[in-house]
Amino acid sequence: MGYIYGQLSQNERLEIYHFNRQGLSIRAIGRRLYRAASTISREIVRNSHVRKQWAGGYCPVRAHRLTRLRRVMDKSRFKLVRQPELQTFVRNHLAMGWSPEQISGRLARDHGVRIISHESIYRYIYYRRAQKDYLFRLLPRKKSRRGKMRGAGQRVCGQFLQYTAVCERPEPANTRKQAGHWEIDMMQFSKPRQSLLMSCERQSRYIMASKQTGLKSADIAQTLVKRFAHIPLDLRRSATFDNGTEFWQHYRLIEEHNMQTYFCKPRCPWEKGSVENAIGRLRRYLPRKTDTTKLTKQSLKEIINAYNNTPRQCLDYQTPNEVYTKLKTVALQS
Repeated sequence: MGYIYGQLSQNERLEIYHFNRQGLSIRAIGRRLYRAASTISREIVRNSHVRKQWAGGYCPVRAHRLTRLRRVMDKSRFKLVRQPELQTFVRNHLAMGWSPEQISGRLARDHGVRIISHESIYRYIYYRRAQKDYLFRLLPRKKSRRGKMRGAGQRVCGQFLQYTAVCERPEPANTRKQAGHWEIDMMQFSKPRQSLLMSCERQSRYIMASKQTGLKSADIAQTLVKRFAHIPLDLRRSATFDNGTEFWQHYRLIEEHNMQTYFCKPRCPWEKGSVENAIGRLRRYLPRKTDTTKLTKQSLKEIINAYNNTPRQCLDYQTPNEVYTKLKTVALQS
């Protein structure tokens, strides 16, 4: 007969108490009750702690009462426990790569009223971590605890030709009120000469990406020139880069597409935060250890499409694709 995996009954708790008093080992008790030794150990430990009104030790009646109380508390504390259908929806969309903010916001947008807050989802996720339900691994950053993570700064290169600092970028671009301003960056991987060239439109957060087999500035510039050639004039006003040498030939965008180029201050990646955020989110599907030689164009396209079709809080829970399509339609009609 195999192990029993359901909840412990009050009779089983009584037997655990008596067997434990007789000096039987945890494994011996588990064999007699057809339970895993870890189940017996966890039951005894979690219900034997010293409290102000409890001197310590295992009592089966008290343990059963505490278990029922925990269930009631869980249902009162967590909306996702009380509503299994909502819990299933949240879990499925976490698995699809949506963040708690995106899930909460899209539900509110679809139903016209807030169904659940993102904070409730986060509290449930980190509560379930204690029960070995590792939902946090489905979060975009997969952090096991809440808090900010600090990253390294950017490398610095020499002076660029036709260099313009990002502080000189026009106000409509800074405030995202005008479409057509892009941020460009490289998504690097652990293996040398493997990277993705990323472009993110600031207003819609729409991204484009392509594989690169090196960091030669001529190749990077040629890819960008071809990429923006298919974009309407009103949607290709400027591009913002970091100070990497791979962007040395940025001036080709000025010459061929009349796009103004801007550069962040050294070690200030947050000045092109949209593309940095996009790269961070894509790490869920493309970690640093990814071998891009095995990444097909179709697979990359599916990953980028999934990102562009995920609702964003900053877009009032529309998707980047929805917003960019509207902007493109207006640009083509004008």
